[in-house]
Amino acid sequence: MGRAFLIGITAGILAADFAFADSPSVTAVLSNSEIVVGETVELQIKVTGPGDARPPEEISVDGLEIHATGQSRQFEIHNFATSSSVMYNYTILPLRAGRFTIPPQTVRAGANLLKTPELTLNVADSPSRPSGVRPSRGTQTQSVRASDLVFAELIVPQKTAYVGEIVPVQIRMGFDPRVRPRLIEPPEITGQGFTAQKLQESGQNSETINGRPYDVVTYKTAIAAARAGKFEVGPVKAKAQVLVPRPRSAPRSRSRSPFDLFELDDPFSDPFFSNPFAQIGERREIEIKSEPVALEVKPLPPKAPPSFSGAIGNFTMTTDAKPKSVQVGDPITVTAAVSGRGNFDRVNAPVVEDERGWHKYPPSSKFKQDDEVGISGTKTFETVLSPNEKKQSLPLLAFSYFDPVKEQYVTVRSEPIAISVQGAAAAPNVAATQPRSSPPATATSPVPATQSTSKPQDILYQLTERPRAAESFAPFYTRRFFWGAQLIPLLALIGFVVWKIRRAKINNREAQRLAALHHEAAELMHKLRRNEASPREYYAEASRVVRVKTALASGSRGIDPNVVDAETAADTFKLNSDERDQLRRLFEQSDEWQYSGAHNGPGRISPESRREVLELIENLK
Repeated sequence: MGRAFLIGITAGILAADFAFADSPSVTAVLSNSEIVVGETVELQIKVTGPGDARPPEEISVDGLEIHATGQSRQFEIHNFATSSSVMYNYTILPLRAGRFTIPPQTVRAGANLLKTPELTLNVADSPSRPSGVRPSRGTQTQSVRASDLVFAELIVPQKTAYVGEIVPVQIRMGFDPRVRPRLIEPPEITGQGFTAQKLQESGQNSETINGRPYDVVTYKTAIAAARAGKFEVGPVKAKAQVLVPRPRSAPRSRSRSPFDLFELDDPFSDPFFSNPFAQIGERREIEIKSEPVALEVKPLPPKAPPSFSGAIGNFTMTTDAKPKSVQVGDPITVTAAVSGRGNFDRVNAPVVEDERGWHKYPPSSKFKQDDEVGISGTKTFETVLSPNEKKQSLPLLAFSYFDPVKEQYVTVRSEPIAISVQGAAAAPNVAATQPRSSPPATATSPVPATQSTSKPQDILYQLTERPRAAESFAPFYTRRFFWGAQLIPLLALIGFVVWKIRRAKINNREAQRLAALHHEAAELMHKLRRNEASPREYYAEASRVVRVKTALASGSRGIDPNVVDAETAADTFKLNSDERDQLRRLFEQSDEWQYSGAHNGPGRISPESRREVLELIENLK
């Protein structure tokens, strides 16, 4: 009898299970139907019956922000019948006051499609809680501060750098996933004396720090110091909106689950396990700030190579040329690829060390970066050279950079490239015409027999002694010593012509150089009088004008403009102490803007500063 009784009970339970399996049900409730703006309310969807259920992943209602926060499963036994249910929790944050309707939601339970009931939520503007709110039970003891929920970290891998050197920087921003952050202003590195490149987001990951979970976002960028000295990089600042606990004057009790029918204290119904700020959270704007990082910046060593343009890092160079067989005057495209890691914004085209016999055209460039920030990559230059005379090889290209690891300047040169240039440049020809020589006439030539003379013969004096030297009656120009004597002025004439041609070429090259410098100075002065140039371009053009004017004023010394500094220019124009100081400041400002890359500060120059620079340059005579 006992065994039969147990079998009956088991059969009844199974029958009840099958009954539930045939008729799953769904319902939905709000923990509160009346709240104020800034508070949150919990929506719970309960699916009863066996099998897997698929609740809505997103619930969209204009004016409400609804997020899924988790789920829990319950098993119940009533009158020896078992039932199972799954509760899906959502947190609702109202964005404005009003009456909101949450439409029925579709839930798939096995092969059945179920609909939740329509719910209504009233949101008031008043900061006080409406009187119709149902009292809650229990006590909320969790206290969370905004400073514990977010953090920012600035990572600078090196503590020392040179002026203009690219320093990689990493920014880490962490958020407690439960605060649901919204970034209002992206992170920005504050500070003076350096420039920063555009931030690039490089990845996201989850980390546990001091026992608290964080979603960490990583940004990468690079900075470059504009001048020497000791600086503080940062702090990093950003603004975000987060969901934080609403401040209360007295402890607030937690709300119980609307499905806690027996008034039991169900620990899994505590909103803290799904959302620690439910019922007491509000959106708040906070500023995220990191600690600053110290950076010591050293100046570049003096005596930089002529081909140094401000490149700092570690680079290699490869070259090629096409075509390799041309005629005089035909173009040859020389390709130079500079690869490595450094400040590519300061990498200029390699210089041609010996331009004699060549005509050079302005180069073009393109850059391909190998990372997110652009610290490493390859910059390719194409320069067109045209030979003016026969050549067997291309001139060498030189590129200089400063290696911060070796702490010295490095100059790399291209490998010799053999070419074939046919034809020749027109040159004056010196021709000497030599007269034909006729057979010399002899004094003893006999008179033809047919020739007769009517003139009587006189008595000839008979020579008794033979003369010491025989006299010849041959023409003077047929004699060897005559032509030997003529070679001296002829060789002198040829040497003079060659000297004149060489002198003309030298003078022509110098005249072309001076004309090019005059043209460059005029173009730069025209640009300086405009108000369109950026500070970086303006100071670079101003310092270049001073260098070009100094080279023109040097006269026969022929100073290269690229090696002119402030002291050389001041000595050339014999400036007084005030003008010297002003000129030094001009060169310092040019270096500060040029070696630092893209500037992070103000983008305009005051009219007073422009007027002072123009007056200084125009007085250099």
